[in-house]
Amino acid sequence: MALAAFLGLVAFFWPFAVAPGTFSSGYAPPLIFGVLLVLVLCVVLSEIAEGGIDSKALAMLGVLSAVNAALRPLGAGTAGVETVFFVLVLAGRVYGPGFGFTLGCTSLFASALITGGVGPWMPYQMFGCAFVGMLAGFLPRATGRSEVLLLAVYGSLSGYLFGFLLNLSFWPFSLDPNSSIAYLPGLPFTEQWQRYIAFDLATSLGWDTGRAVTNFVCVLLAGPAVLTTFRRAARRARFRAPVRFAAPPTAQPGPGGTVDGSVQG
Repeated sequence: MALAAFLGLVAFFWPFAVAPGTFSSGYAPPLIFGVLLVLVLCVVLSEIAEGGIDSKALAMLGVLSAVNAALRPLGAGTAGVETVFFVLVLAGRVYGPGFGFTLGCTSLFASALITGGVGPWMPYQMFGCAFVGMLAGFLPRATGRSEVLLLAVYGSLSGYLFGFLLNLSFWPFSLDPNSSIAYLPGLPFTEQWQRYIAFDLATSLGWDTGRAVTNFVCVLLAGPAVLTTFRRAARRARFRAPVRFAAPPTAQPGPGGTVDGSVQG
């Protein structure tokens, strides 16, 4: 999972490290997508090996991926309204960061196939949602209303995080180089960073705010019921059930004074 997260960060933040054209829009997305699929498979296999995902958890992964794929067209991204993130946040919280990372990838992959949203942006969207689900699994412990509020605030922040990351995927190619917020190779990191922050605020702040508000409201309203449902399913399916080894039965002496009952001569 660490390797997959590192690859995702490289895919997003390469404009601050390499010259333009190194990752051209022609071959980078298919390459990233192929490597991402391999890494997602590695994450799943490692979780299976560690006992974090068994056959029941894989079934839950398929169900939640289908649910998210069905929920996504309801928002359709209108005014930034997205209906898939609150499920990622809640599932990552209950089932852990590895499950959340994988669910983010599979949800966007399934919804892209359903809505026809397959394109060079898809691997970046998959990585963005994977980060949202993964980070939810690392949130500090909380219970009751404090937990719901914590998840709602995180869901709101994740709306801005997703937009911030996705803008990095096309910022170097989208503006006239003469623009004051365009990507210019060779600039110092601080100046390049300031240009990107200005680009992000100018182009997508309103859109990201719609996503953040949607996440906050959905988690706040549906969070308690969905968390209860997920945890009940986890208990019944015995996700991550502790392994207990029973002590072997103690052999009793036989009538002749030995364990097997033979008579000593």
